[in-house]
Order: sequence, then structure tokens, then C-alpha cells
Amino acid sequence: MYRTHTCGELRISDIDKLVTLAGWVQRSRKMGGMTFVDLRDRYGITQLVFNEEVNAALCEQANHLGREYVIQIKGKVNERFSKNANIPTGDIEIIVSELNVLNTSLTPPFTIEDNTDGGDDIRMKYRYLDLRRNAVRSNLELRHKMTIEVRKYLDEQGFLEVETPVLIGSTPEGARDFVVPSRMNPGQFYALPQSPQTLKQLLMVSGFDRYFQIAKCFRDEDLRADRQPEFTQIDCEMSFVEQEDIINTFEGMAKHLFKAIRNIELTEPFLRMPWNDAMKYYGSDKPDLRFGMKFVELMDVLKGHGFSVFDDAVYIAGICAEGAAHYTRKQLDSLTEFIKKPQIGAKGLVYARVEADGNVKSSVDKFYTQEILQKLKEAFNAKPGDLILILSGNDAMKTRKQLCELRLEMGNQLGLRDKNKFACLWVIDFPLFEWSEEEGRLMAMHHPFTSPKPEDIPLLDTDPAAVRANAYDMVINGVEVGGGSIRIHEPKLQAKMFEILGFTPEKAQAQFGFLMNAFKYGAPPHGGLAYGLDRWVSLFAGLDSIRDCIAFPKNNSGRDVMLDAPAELDQSQLDELNLIVDVKE
Repeated sequence: MYRTHTCGELRISDIDKLVTLAGWVQRSRKMGGMTFVDLRDRYGITQLVFNEEVNAALCEQANHLGREYVIQIKGKVNERFSKNANIPTGDIEIIVSELNVLNTSLTPPFTIEDNTDGGDDIRMKYRYLDLRRNAVRSNLELRHKMTIEVRKYLDEQGFLEVETPVLIGSTPEGARDFVVPSRMNPGQFYALPQSPQTLKQLLMVSGFDRYFQIAKCFRDEDLRADRQPEFTQIDCEMSFVEQEDIINTFEGMAKHLFKAIRNIELTEPFLRMPWNDAMKYYGSDKPDLRFGMKFVELMDVLKGHGFSVFDDAVYIAGICAEGAAHYTRKQLDSLTEFIKKPQIGAKGLVYARVEADGNVKSSVDKFYTQEILQKLKEAFNAKPGDLILILSGNDAMKTRKQLCELRLEMGNQLGLRDKNKFACLWVIDFPLFEWSEEEGRLMAMHHPFTSPKPEDIPLLDTDPAAVRANAYDMVINGVEVGGGSIRIHEPKLQAKMFEILGFTPEKAQAQFGFLMNAFKYGAPPHGGLAYGLDRWVSLFAGLDSIRDCIAFPKNNSGRDVMLDAPAELDQSQLDELNLIVDVKE
């Protein structure tokens, strides 16, 4: 056997046992006639001791071990004189009697430590080394535990795990597809699935009334901290259900995961918030409710007093940061610069402090009497020591989004976004459609199979932009961890949806005929939800990016710098696929 125990297993109760361990050399240090080596595997670290007086040759061999050498040792478990309370094996050490070097190692390009000296790029290039670090490995262990708990919960709820194809047809109504040329069908292409959406609906038609899959999905879109070109969904669908059934089932899953993974008991029902309220009060369809600073509209209070910025604005609103009146002019100028960044795009910031005596001191004092400023204070129910921050603009939606960024920044600065605190809610009643300036037409806000609210169906003929979707997103700490909808199951309603989206009957048949034809054979009412596994894991791990809970992620340019992918193909491969590459400048 290469080992009788792992490097995280031995305890004080194992003293005097003869053991065999194998792993990687974490570090070594020589102290007089003694050499100490920390041996690491994925289970932990055990200290090895080599004594020059007992075995000089063995100690000399140990002195030549380099970092990340793979070794096997035999020896006796001994109680440590200088114990290490920071590791589970810190009460013991191994007095080594035999050492075998299984493999040498080059000096790694960064230290294999929790706090490494490697930057993102170098760690991504040598990801197989990065995965040896406790911090990264523990994220993958957490991911494993979560998938086990997901399967356990869904199995208990009567769901069947069914695999769906990875090579499918393109569905250009969503994000951009990754496409795969077919050698056996020249000039034709598969697409990698953005989600198993239509396939899981076909499973509902087939009578598999409770389906799930931990599914790999692909989207060729610009990357952010919470996006990768390939990601993993906990994909689910149910038949003979309404929105309430799905929300209850998957709120139950969320509570199960909180209890099983974080030992947090959530007993209260999750808050539900209509999309319109989320946008009006937080400027986001995924509001972070760990803290307040709800938007207050101020048109009635601040317009008509000679301050042209507000008088000419269509929309004026602000937030109140409790206890932040201590902000200096330098800090306020920094906030102004923050909201002027191109990606945010605000033109300026107005502030008002509530003084200890209750008076309000504002950056636009000369335009407003103390009486008006008191009304401003009352609008927020502000108290002495609070800071009011105000934005305005001619586009309400755009200004709300700017105020949302300011709110989140203030939450960060005031330490209100605690990663060990969780605020869960459902955002419901989304618009069914959104207007695309680029396309010059209405687009499905989620996807073209989302059902309208039954009471809004008559509006499809008169005012489709006002129709609400039978859709729901779960949001935790400002992150959309999942979402779904009740689907359209009636052929006539699905045809109407395609018509509003600008599909001709021929185009609808060409792209989605397989689904519409299936609906003619008795499709049950159905709906579903997909959770983002990567987002759930990063949320529970307290990560800012999903990248560190994925074994081999892509970088911000969508590249795998370890495998050097994507890459050019050999001409022989291109010829086989009947492809000519013409890269435009």
C-alpha cells in the first residue's frame, strides 16, 4: 500500500502506531540536527521528523527534498513537543524511519498556500497547482456536497434525473450560441445548449412529470464575475403545477441547502416582491436586501425651487445612509467620481447631512430653504447623523440603475453587505416582453415559452408591453441564484407569442416546430426553474466570483490559458468540415 492513513487523519490516540503516508512536500525546515517536513494531501498536513543523530543518511536525504516533491514515508506516530492548534493533526508528528521519493518537482511558479503570491493569470495557467491550495480545494468539496444534497432533496420529492443532448439545434432567440460544425452533414451545425429548455418541456409531454438534471450549459456572451461561457444549472421541470407549487418546492430546496450546508435554519417564508417594486425601490431586479437605503422619489419635494438640475429633470430620487453624516468632503467627492464612471454614467451627486440639532445641511443650500430641507428629511424619516444622497435624470429607468450602483457602493463602504448574512426573496410578475432598440421590436424578457399571467392574456392583442409573465426569480444577497416560469402549453397561445415576437409561421415552424407539434399531442400544464449551481456554491463559499468554485474555469476573455483554448484548427480538420476561416479585421 502507498499509505495506511491520510495526512489529515492521525490524532493523539494514534501514538506509537507504525504508519505509511504519501503526499506532497508543503515545506521543510532544518533546525540543528533535526529536519522537519510538512507533508500534504487533500485531507490535511502532517509534520514529519528526521533526526540526524538517529539516521544521518535519512536526514541528509530529507534535506534535499524540494517543495511539491511527491514522497512516501514510513514511521511511528509521536506526540509533538511544540503542538500546533491551527491544524487537526497538530498534536502529533511522525518519526520517519523510511523515505521514498516517488517523484521530484520543479519549483512551482507560486506558493501552494492559502495566501499565495500567485496572481490570477499565473494561477489560471497552472490551475492544476492552484487546485492543491486549501482555499480552492475546499470550494470544490463544497460544490460536491451541494450536488449530493440537491440530488437527495429532489429524489425525495419524486424527481427523476434525465440527461438531455449536448449537441442540439441552434436557438438564436436567446444569447449567442456556441456552434459545432458537422462533418457528416456538410455546411450544417449543431449548437451547444444554452439550457435544456425545450428538451425538458418535451419530457413533460412524455409524461415524466418531475425531471431534473445537473446540466452543463453554454452561452457565447461577454463575461462578468458571475458568468462563464460554460456553467452548470440545477435544471428542473414539473407537470400539473402552478406558480405557487414551484415556488414552494424550490424554496424548500433552498432551505434544505442552507440547513445541510451552512447549518442555517430558515423558518420564515421568503419575501416576494413584484418586479415593478424591485425596480422602483432598488433599481434592480435582483435587489440586495441585507441592508435598507430604499429609494425615495423626490420630484414633489425638490422640483420648482430654482435649481435647474432638478427643475429640468424627469426623475429625482435618493437614498438615506444611516449614520453616514460624518462623510468628509473628500469622501463625497470620491462618491461623485464613482457615479460619474462611464459604466454608471451619472452627471453629478447632491447630498444633504442631518446635523445633530436636526437641521439639514445640503450641497445645494442656496436653492432651498430650511423648511424645504426639513421636508426632504421627513421624506426619508432621516435622523441626526444620517446622510441623504440624491440623483436625477431624464430617464427614470437609467437613473434608478445609477442610484442602485450608488446604493451598493454605500452598502460596501459601510460594511452592510456581510457575506455571512443572507437575505432571500422571490422577484415575481416580470414583464413578459422588453423592447429591443437594436432589433426594433419586442423581445421575450426570459424566453418565448414563458406563459403570461392568465388575467393579462387579453392584453396580448391590445397592449402586449403591459403583459406580465408568470415568471419568478430567486434572489439572495443581490445575486440571482435561479429563475423560471410557468410555460405555455397550448399551441394557439404559443403561436400568438411567436407572432408578437415577429416570427412568421414559417420561421416559428422551422425553429420550434418540433415543440409546437409535440404540444398537439396533449401537453400538460407545466413549469420549472433552473438554479445556477456555480452561483449557489460561490454564495455559500463567500466568493466574489464563480470562477474559484469551478475546477477549470475560463478567464475574463473566455480563454482557457492552461489548455490554450480556443485555438486554430489544422487545415486538414477545416477541410474535413468544409470550413474556410476568414477572420475580419
